[in-house]
Amino acid sequence: MKDGVNGVALGVFIFFFVLVTAMGFLAARWRRAENEHSLDEWGLGGRSFGTWVTWFLLGGDLYTAYTFVAVPAAIYATGAAGFFAVPYTILVYPLIFTFLPRLWSVSHRHGYVTTSDFVRGRFGSKGLSLAVALTGILATMPYIALQLVGIQAVLDVMGVGGGENTNWFVKDLPLLIAFGVLAAYTYSSGLRAPALIAFVKDALIYIVIAVAIIYIPIKLGGFDDIFAKAGDAFAQTNPATGKPRGAVVPGEANQWTYATLALGSALALFMYPHSITATLSSKSREVIRRNTTILPLYSLMLGLLALLGFMAIAAGVKVQNGQLAIPQLFEDMFPDWFAGVAFAAIGIGALVPAAIMSIAAANLFTRNIYKDFIKQDATPKQEAQVSKIVSLLVKVGALVFVLTMDKTVAINFQLLGGIWILQTFPALVGGLFTRWFHRWALLAGWAVGMVYGTLAAYGVASPTQKHFGGSAKEIPGIGEIGYIGLTAFVLNVVVTVVLTFVLRALKAPEGVDETSPEDYVKDAGDPGVAVELPPATAGSAH
Repeated sequence: MKDGVNGVALGVFIFFFVLVTAMGFLAARWRRAENEHSLDEWGLGGRSFGTWVTWFLLGGDLYTAYTFVAVPAAIYATGAAGFFAVPYTILVYPLIFTFLPRLWSVSHRHGYVTTSDFVRGRFGSKGLSLAVALTGILATMPYIALQLVGIQAVLDVMGVGGGENTNWFVKDLPLLIAFGVLAAYTYSSGLRAPALIAFVKDALIYIVIAVAIIYIPIKLGGFDDIFAKAGDAFAQTNPATGKPRGAVVPGEANQWTYATLALGSALALFMYPHSITATLSSKSREVIRRNTTILPLYSLMLGLLALLGFMAIAAGVKVQNGQLAIPQLFEDMFPDWFAGVAFAAIGIGALVPAAIMSIAAANLFTRNIYKDFIKQDATPKQEAQVSKIVSLLVKVGALVFVLTMDKTVAINFQLLGGIWILQTFPALVGGLFTRWFHRWALLAGWAVGMVYGTLAAYGVASPTQKHFGGSAKEIPGIGEIGYIGLTAFVLNVVVTVVLTFVLRALKAPEGVDETSPEDYVKDAGDPGVAVELPPATAGSAH
């Protein structure tokens, strides 16, 4: 580890940071509409983005600084178990191909800005809509915090801010500056800012990974040596557990955990509000369909990125905090100037998704709490203004979280957020294909899934923590260790189905469905019905 501030790397980092800051503010003039004072314009970029802008925006949204840092960090800590992120991002694309175009069409037809807008319109239930909105906000907050953790990890490795004994203000000043810039251009430009910056972010990430996957193995003697050294390191006993540290190939005992975590994560990924915000910003249904076919290119990048964890072990990287492993690998292996490029990729990789997440959370609050329960006659201009203010408050909350709490707490809450957000799947995806589920049954299923998932996660201990020590636990009735979120989801669905039968038998009142079957297959500018599905299938949407 190098001592002091890496001036060259810091200089390169600052150059790219200033570049994207300028782009963030200039984005306010990009595709500017006549009427900027609405959530459609500020929060969805005017619903005007084409295939490539949407692709970069979704990529910038889903592949974050946390991904860049945490996926290889998981490999560094435990071995192949960390590769679960690769199959889950492969599973997710066929899944979203089936429902995202339908969500785009009905949202475009009725002016829905959030998933909760759709749920309220589909089931006629403000209570269910509120549950989905609160879940989305709760799940997003720690995700934003982790983006700031990613920036802080890069700053720590570059030696910026001093040591642990440095005055807290001086130590955290660089992060405060980064936060202030992020907040300012998000407030000014809305979703257009991360959409424009995403081009730079993704280009830098692809360049860094392409160089790293060739350059670092050459310096370390090739992949044979890398895997051999990793295997030796994982075979060593972990003093805290008395078991091997990890494995290059997952053992039979871990297969249920691996599989359920991959499947549960795939189901949850596009339940996050920021994923839907990026989706609804596109200009047509066909743009969404095309994107689901080309987004897997990011999974290729993710597989190569994960290998950096093995390289960090082979390079002898020693860090107390696993989140610093990859930034430290770059610091040790790359020339200073290219280390700066790599750090800029991680830093900008935090700014883009943090901006989108704060916008998504603000839109949920504005449309599904403020407008539905506080000021029902709010004008589009008032909605936009409230969303701008809330986006600032969300980022302030994330910053306070990072500066005042242990970093492992942020990671644990993000894992808990994944369990929570998965419980909105029946209402959102189920509602896109059928009106059969009863609104009260969906709300009860959501509550059961949330309570079980939270309590189960609370009971998981780790060598360093008494509670919230992981996201896997024994599956009731099966006896295998599996992902808590998926178990909670199954309970959610069972309760929803059983109660729907009961409530329908009792003829419990149903809400009014404001959508019609053709709304789910319309494209932009289509005056009629775009018949893309067989009549029987399309009819089932009602």
